[in-house]
Amino acid sequence: MKNAIRRNRNIGTAKQGYGQNNKLVVPYPAVEMKSFYERLSEYKVVERIVNDHTFKFVVETTRKNSFHACTIEDIERVLIQIPKEDYGDLELIVLRQPTRKEEALKPVWGRLIYSYEFENDYYPAVIIEAVSLDRSLKWGKKLKTEDSKELERLKEDGHKMVMGKRHFEAKYEIENIRSTQLYRTLPHEFGHYVHYLKIVEKPGTEEEDYEIWEQRWNLYNSLPSSEKEVFAHNYANKLKNKLKNKGIIPFDRILNEVKLLNKGLFLSDFENV
Repeated sequence: MKNAIRRNRNIGTAKQGYGQNNKLVVPYPAVEMKSFYERLSEYKVVERIVNDHTFKFVVETTRKNSFHACTIEDIERVLIQIPKEDYGDLELIVLRQPTRKEEALKPVWGRLIYSYEFENDYYPAVIIEAVSLDRSLKWGKKLKTEDSKELERLKEDGHKMVMGKRHFEAKYEIENIRSTQLYRTLPHEFGHYVHYLKIVEKPGTEEEDYEIWEQRWNLYNSLPSSEKEVFAHNYANKLKNKLKNKGIIPFDRILNEVKLLNKGLFLSDFENV
């Protein structure tokens, strides 16, 4: 894949309003020129070969009482079941620790980044976020159709939603978070990537001009977010149902002996949480 996505050097500067009324926004330092999800603190890189494709797992240090719910081996087992042709040039799996402000303002289970800056290079990346057990999962009562569907998916994942005055709320539990991130979030983000490959990369040739590639990239970006979400949900649902029918998922956490940088915890220690 041609890594030709141009980065807008105005991002994070006054030209795009940086510093103007930013009381409730995730900060974007103009000097570093990185998105907040690219700014990693202490981390460890573990390489694994899956279906003859090299993946780099980037595991960031976590705060006290914040955990990566999925082990590298957990993710590896699911990756094995994803068709190799759907990997494309995606090789980064980032287990990231969001800041408290990001958790409050931009909470997600994970995300797909088409061009992720890592160690002075750019790669497509799937990010899986660490979750703080000090927090709880809240879901508003005024639900649109898609919100209602997602609430049902969360219940299926095991989250025990209780109705309060303003929100549906569930206590964060490692196993339920793992179920959501491993069996839904990871395939969902790959669904977005497969959609991108289908529209942007696969129709291209090595000899084509950058402008031709850019037209397809712009076309992909112009698609309604709802259309992209439908594609990703369908991809994830098909994979999940296939693996369920084969008896591959759910499976117990696969323990490893890789010591993380998060307060000296082993991934296996999650069993005691």
